[in-house]
Amino acid sequence: MPVLKLSVGPEVLAVIRLAADAPIPVWASSAKGLMSVTRTAEELSIVCDEQVVPAGTRIVTGWRALKVQGPLDFSLTGILASLAIPLAIAEVSIFTLSTFDTDYVLVKQDRLPIALTALRQVGHTITVD
Repeated sequence: MPVLKLSVGPEVLAVIRLAADAPIPVWASSAKGLMSVTRTAEELSIVCDEQVVPAGTRIVTGWRALKVQGPLDFSLTGILASLAIPLAIAEVSIFTLSTFDTDYVLVKQDRLPIALTALRQVGHTITVD
């Protein structure tokens, strides 16, 4: 499996669930830092800075993002497995996102120290912003 260079972003993120036909909220579009919007037939999921999410929204807060330093070639294999396997062994739950250039693994903030230790033990290099 590949050995990766990762960085931990400064934002504390939220994962939000809205109705599948909901419009993308203005508050999500104005979020600084990492923001992702995914629409399926079942839901609209948004990941963004938890500070911008209004009360009453279906939300899971307290996530930190580990960014794989890219860009990554689409032919590479095992990128997420090289992260997910040691984190699963360390009993750290993850939420993943991929972009054109790279991958992100989100872990709960209170599990971040355990996640960083587990990933460093398998050879990954990590910087914390």
